[in-house]
Amino acid sequence: MSEISIALNRYGLGYRRGQNAPSNPKQWLLNQLDNFEPTPPMLAGRRTDTTMVTKLFAEIQDARRMRRQARMAGPEGEQDLAAAVKTLRSGRQNYIEDVVLRGQVAATTDTPFAERLVHFWANHFAVSTTKPQTATLVGPHEFSAIRPHIGGKFANLLKSAVLHPAMLVYLDQFQSVGPGSPAMQRRRNRQRGNGRQRGLNENLAREILELHTLGVSGGYNQADVTEFARAMTGWTVSGIRQARRFSADFGNGTAFVSIAHEPGRRTVMGRKYAQKDHTQALAVLDDLATHPSTAKHIATKLARHFAGDEPPAAMIARLETAFLRSGGDLPTVHRALINSPEVWSDQPLKFRQPWEWTIAMMRAAGIEKLPQRRRFIGILTELGQAPWRPPSPAGYDDIGASWAAPDALVRRVEVAERVANAVPLSDVRQLAETMFPGALSSATETAIRRAESNSQALALLLVSPEMLRR
Repeated sequence: MSEISIALNRYGLGYRRGQNAPSNPKQWLLNQLDNFEPTPPMLAGRRTDTTMVTKLFAEIQDARRMRRQARMAGPEGEQDLAAAVKTLRSGRQNYIEDVVLRGQVAATTDTPFAERLVHFWANHFAVSTTKPQTATLVGPHEFSAIRPHIGGKFANLLKSAVLHPAMLVYLDQFQSVGPGSPAMQRRRNRQRGNGRQRGLNENLAREILELHTLGVSGGYNQADVTEFARAMTGWTVSGIRQARRFSADFGNGTAFVSIAHEPGRRTVMGRKYAQKDHTQALAVLDDLATHPSTAKHIATKLARHFAGDEPPAAMIARLETAFLRSGGDLPTVHRALINSPEVWSDQPLKFRQPWEWTIAMMRAAGIEKLPQRRRFIGILTELGQAPWRPPSPAGYDDIGASWAAPDALVRRVEVAERVANAVPLSDVRQLAETMFPGALSSATETAIRRAESNSQALALLLVSPEMLRR
């Protein structure tokens, strides 16, 4: 592979029709870190402010409550049930619109490497519509909690991502209450031992330690998880009506309810935290963000994503050093990634995931608008990677074997044929050379030349080894 092809495909999202090939591939990538638009025009009209998130969450809560009550009420509750279903369906529609926006931004961006980083970090801080009430929140999570922070410190990205309503709802943090908090004491007095009592929830604390910062072998234990969960109590969503008069809003739909916070000092990873309010969890997050185990975990994931399923140890060490010396400055780490010789190997290093492959098809074919929105989501679902719907908080897998099974390849062939028939192109041979400059194999070139039609030639190009691997 030539350096131009590596920059376009391994670092970027593939050649965009009408784009001029970069004369200096490395500088082209470096410039993108400075030119990236956190809020491109396509997203400027998408409201992701506090008011919207609060309103949506309140509506979702009301809809679920109404649906439960309507079912208990029988025929008399049909009107409430219909209203609840309408609200929940509107959440699904918001999800569809956000997925389309995400796809259009990726298909048209002039900073594809920076856009790849957005997708990487969104998957690192994965939220999923496998929990239906998050459908309306997953788009705003990426648009307002991830995108604006990929050019700053990891600590800011971490706090923005894990304290966003989407994450608080997805991992049940919004209803976590300290066992010794005033809120729990009131609840005990009110219930007097009757009914189900919700208390401390450790889901978010555990995933922050295991997935977002230190990594599974990062040196923490169960006591650290519990202590961190206690420090996190009180952080919730500002749309929770019953907690409004006790809450302080922190923007973006996030709030802190002081009476739900577990009082007392906390000890996490050997460090003591004496703060008595919302700053206790923030202090823990700041320390986790710059911990050596976090640096290694992040470096390993980035190296695996760009340099292969078994990332080179030297590259991991280089990224880890950049992370630690800069205090978790992400542009510094991203520049070290660009300057890593391991990524510039002339051999294919990774199997393209369905999202990357689909976006690369759109860019090459010049598809910038998606008139059939559900079909776009249907293709990605068919390929096994519906946006913002990973099966677990770990996000979608980043190992080739997860995406290269024979049945998955058959589905890609079928999708490629449909796209090729829908987008008639007459310059497929020239397109192939432009998509993979200095990297097109003689076998692929021959197959395209011998194709019976332009649509067949395009379909063959879209499932060629050059297109499937980067």
